[in-house]
Amino acid sequence: MRTAPTILHLDMDAFFASAEQAAKPSLRGKAVVVGGLGPRGVVATASYEARVFGVHSAMPMAQARRLAPNAAYLVPRFTLYREVSEQVMGLLRALSPLVEPLSLDEAFVDLEAGAAAWDEASARLAGAKLRADIRAVTGLTGSVGLAASKMLAKIASEQAKPDGLVVIEPGTERALLGPMSVRTLPGVGPATGDHLRRAGITTVDEIAEAGEDELVRLVGKAHGHALYAMALAHDERPVVAERETKSVSVEDTYDVDIHDRMRVGLEVQRLADRCVGRLRDAGLSGRTIVLKVRRYDFSTLTRSETLRGPTDDPGVVREAAARLLEAVDTTGGVRLLGVGVSGLADYTQEDLFAQAQAQALAEAAAGESAVLEHPDEEGAEEVAAEQAPPAERRWPAGHDVRHVEYGHGWVQGSGLGRVTVRFETPYSEPGRVRTFRTDDVALELADPLPLVRGAVCDRRGG
Repeated sequence: MRTAPTILHLDMDAFFASAEQAAKPSLRGKAVVVGGLGPRGVVATASYEARVFGVHSAMPMAQARRLAPNAAYLVPRFTLYREVSEQVMGLLRALSPLVEPLSLDEAFVDLEAGAAAWDEASARLAGAKLRADIRAVTGLTGSVGLAASKMLAKIASEQAKPDGLVVIEPGTERALLGPMSVRTLPGVGPATGDHLRRAGITTVDEIAEAGEDELVRLVGKAHGHALYAMALAHDERPVVAERETKSVSVEDTYDVDIHDRMRVGLEVQRLADRCVGRLRDAGLSGRTIVLKVRRYDFSTLTRSETLRGPTDDPGVVREAAARLLEAVDTTGGVRLLGVGVSGLADYTQEDLFAQAQAQALAEAAAGESAVLEHPDEEGAEEVAAEQAPPAERRWPAGHDVRHVEYGHGWVQGSGLGRVTVRFETPYSEPGRVRTFRTDDVALELADPLPLVRGAVCDRRGG
């Protein structure tokens, strides 16, 4: 085990909610909740002002609304969060080649590997400079923990929240861990915690006192050995720079169960296209297509099909997902659908495109038949326009818009054919609110603005 606190754990403070507060001057210092806003939505992040009312992540959104009825409830803007995350990860990689991202807002860094720190004093300086750089570049705050192991560095960052820095000095680990709850240790969730509690073990000290043999008897060989080692503050896990992506997937939960079979099929096709988009953004392809269906009774079915080789062709993935759907009974209603691709590679096998090409030829033939039936192109377009219902414009709460006259703003809410917009930017004073028809041609969705004036945003993220 190392003898200096040179493992750094960074955790951005209430990341999604803090980003929204930074982007929206009128919400600074107010309770903000980010997550799914439908009847089955859950909280992704709550600002510290909202946490005062008992709101926390993974809570059903309906419960959050009861606890904090006056909070601002916003739909996530992952384009913005990815951009800010990339800025933060860039600062971390400037410190060391060994950066292990855990999520958009959390990462481990081996400072010693980058010669950024070698003892407690230099580690503390590196942590303080990182926090200042994050604030300067993103306008947000992050909490930093420094220790001689990953487990302890993460515990230190939790103690540092919000907007702080905590260093656990080597030699003090056992005394620090002893009185803490067993749930503090990695891998101890609610089930394991309850199992240990029934055996009279509630603190880390009591894990150490129980002994390795007793822990193996209680929770099994692998988990027992690991728990005992962690209770003694032993954690030799290295910081791993790259985590291999095992799969790429997308899924949607629907506010109202879908019963129409054609609608289910169209949703699966749309999800397949989104999944392929993520594959291509990552420069990957995959061999196994996976369909996930959660039905009205919460039963979840997963079906998969393995191709002859990897592909990133949308036609191939759509076709495979449609075949998988044929074997699933959806008559009772569907509440969630997902499409994924696994067995990933960084190349494609061209002969798999035959399926997509066949589909394209069939679509072309169908198009020719349509032209023969309506030889007048303008007439054909009129018929199509009459048959296709107009697409309703969606205005997600919290998302960016631009108005021809009033400029940049964000959606406060919409309904009954109206959309309410607050016109302000990250660099302005709190702005005025105006209401428009949802079909107002002068209003359109816009890209997020950088949180700090002059910052460069990468618009490749979705």
